[in-house]
Amino acid sequence: MGVAYSVGEVDHLYTFFVQWSPDIYSKDNKKDYLFTEEQQNRYLVVEKNKVAMINQILSSPVREIVTLKNSKRRLSLSSSDDSEADEPEYQEEDAVLVLSDNSQLLDDVHLQQLATQMPPRTQGYPWQLVYSTAIHGSSLKTLYRNMVDLDSPVLLVVKDMNKKVFGAFSSDSFRVSKYCYGTGETFLFSFSPDFQAYRWSGENSYFVSGSLESLQIGGGGGGFALWLDADLYHGASFSCPTFHNAPLSTEEDFIVQDLEVWTVQY
Repeated sequence: MGVAYSVGEVDHLYTFFVQWSPDIYSKDNKKDYLFTEEQQNRYLVVEKNKVAMINQILSSPVREIVTLKNSKRRLSLSSSDDSEADEPEYQEEDAVLVLSDNSQLLDDVHLQQLATQMPPRTQGYPWQLVYSTAIHGSSLKTLYRNMVDLDSPVLLVVKDMNKKVFGAFSSDSFRVSKYCYGTGETFLFSFSPDFQAYRWSGENSYFVSGSLESLQIGGGGGGFALWLDADLYHGASFSCPTFHNAPLSTEEDFIVQDLEVWTVQY
């Protein structure tokens, strides 16, 4: 006797297990390691003895999904130097976001506010500018081309014609893809008048999708949390189920004044 889970919960589970161990749970791997699939269009049936573990995973949205490799690295770092045991415990308010290049959009206050929201795996690493409209012009194709060899999180920052600054942290670099990609680490943010961060609601997994015509972040409710056209000139921002966010820009439809994309240098 199995227990059925909804398609939204299945998306959540799929995201978790692919990120946890892609060599086992990738689409191309036909072995059955966790559950037997009886895919009947809208739900998944799992073995009864796996229900407790599944429910634990689904009980709250995942803010950060750590791979087996990174989890072992963290364990090693935490126990490698006993002499640091007396060091003061890391505090979120002490987080610092360090940029290797000058930003036209982010000041020191912005960097401090964003640093408190970043996943632990990015802490302590510098950020490098990989795309800027001021340097590279306004082209989504150029943005994709500059990121083609990247395999690291990215920070997208937009300034609209009303001088409002906002954007998104993506767990994955931007690329053209037929399907949505990313993990629950992905979040939105906006500045002015106050800093706001919008994290994954767990309602769906429509994190990021990209085509040659547009870049979309969030969705599922008839509008994207952040949408940019092929010229990186016109944009739109709506509330959406993925993040339960308020519109990021001053107006739902906006014109881009400047745009930057940063990536972590591991």
